[in-house]
Amino acid sequence: MRTDITIDTAPTERATYTIEEAADILGIGRSSAYRAARRREIPTIKIGRRLLVGRQALLDIITKGEKR
Repeated sequence: MRTDITIDTAPTERATYTIEEAADILGIGRSSAYRAARRREIPTIKIGRRLLVGRQALLDIITKGEKR
């Protein structure tokens, strides 16, 4: 179980991350992150042509993995 992963929750912190940033936070590759997003394992928000991942969604993925 990793306990060293943090995502800042300050009010000025960004609410969303790109797929590439989410991949870095989750410790997976870019291609794996896009595949997981297509399978809806990583919830995404589409704004125009951009695919974004919400900060809370990342926290949920991380904490769900820690419970196993």
